[in-house]
Amino acid sequence: MSAALDLAGASVLPDDAARALLIGRVWDVETGGPRVVAVQEHDVFDLQHLAETVSELLERPDLVAAVRAAMTLPRWKTSEIIHASLTQDASRPHFLAPVDLQVIKACGVTFVDSMIERVIEERCGGDASRAAEMRELVGRALGGSISSIRPGSPAAAEAKKVLIAEGLWSQYLEVGIGPDPEVFTKAPVLSSVGLGAGVGIPAFSSWNNPEPELVLIATSAGTVVGATLGNDVNLRDVEGRSALLLGKAKDNNASSALGPLIRLFEDGFTLETLRQEEILLRVEGEDGYSLEGRNSVSRISRPFEELVAATVGKHHQYPDGFALFTGTLFAPTQDRDHPGQGFTHHMGDTVTIRSRHLGALVNVVGPAEQLPEWSFGLRQLFGYLQAQREVHASSSKEYAS
Repeated sequence: MSAALDLAGASVLPDDAARALLIGRVWDVETGGPRVVAVQEHDVFDLQHLAETVSELLERPDLVAAVRAAMTLPRWKTSEIIHASLTQDASRPHFLAPVDLQVIKACGVTFVDSMIERVIEERCGGDASRAAEMRELVGRALGGSISSIRPGSPAAAEAKKVLIAEGLWSQYLEVGIGPDPEVFTKAPVLSSVGLGAGVGIPAFSSWNNPEPELVLIATSAGTVVGATLGNDVNLRDVEGRSALLLGKAKDNNASSALGPLIRLFEDGFTLETLRQEEILLRVEGEDGYSLEGRNSVSRISRPFEELVAATVGKHHQYPDGFALFTGTLFAPTQDRDHPGQGFTHHMGDTVTIRSRHLGALVNVVGPAEQLPEWSFGLRQLFGYLQAQREVHASSSKEYAS
């Protein structure tokens, strides 16, 4: 285990873990499948008797009370599961992404800083060598003049006219300050990776970066009941060539990371808490390189409610709920390999995304083609759950006799 992973292991849980209500999923080696769990600082409780999936659990009207009541006899030690997760030891119980049947949705261009970087990517056509030149050009034209504009407002419409006249209008500015936010499907159900797992960069990308984000967890009714952290891995060269390549840029093997756990809302931790959350990013390379960034959620250009309303409603339903990446402020411009080309990942980079109230999501960058293939899908999950029901039924009959 690297020093970076060892250090991160001590701070995976939220700062106030003793009072945080945390749920997630653990791969249980004994039964060969995922278990719904609750975490209370040092202990992990198996909640499979309460709900077979996280999606089902979150639909309960008595969610908080039911989870609290079920936390009676711990099954695992938190430190042991964290260690197995960070060392990628699949022979021991380890954390998975904390969602299961939820659709993974994402919002783009919700922060002005990253919006400008998307414009630069587009102007470069995905060519990193032109980034510095285009950043200077776009920066001179835009300056800070649009940083305080409310998306969809009359002022935004006027800014659009000016930018079109200057030949600088972009599809990214359209979703950044226009009336409609960008919401897209980030990853298939069950494909996200969790704490300690590798995150994948495919071989066809040479300009890419992590995207640390706050992720809202919503029920089928669109009610946000908690939150977690996410890495919406971004391929800047691919998306920069064309926004129509968004799927190729965003959805690859191990390209969606979530965790470490979902923190449920209750007294002292609410949606209001998250409006001021600071999300910290640290990238540590095997070559000694390090990069730090900060995502101040308070600088988001659209309120959470607007992003959720754009995702779910009469126009679109999610019967199993959804996880919603809310966008990133962080767009790395620090040069790593060559002057003017900014940051790009190296294989072996350790990426740590952390916040006070949600803990730390730690992953190691690897080639998407060489990381473990996504092999546990809906068919496998339903098969596992059916097998567990049969085991439970058999045990009940034996007990009754």
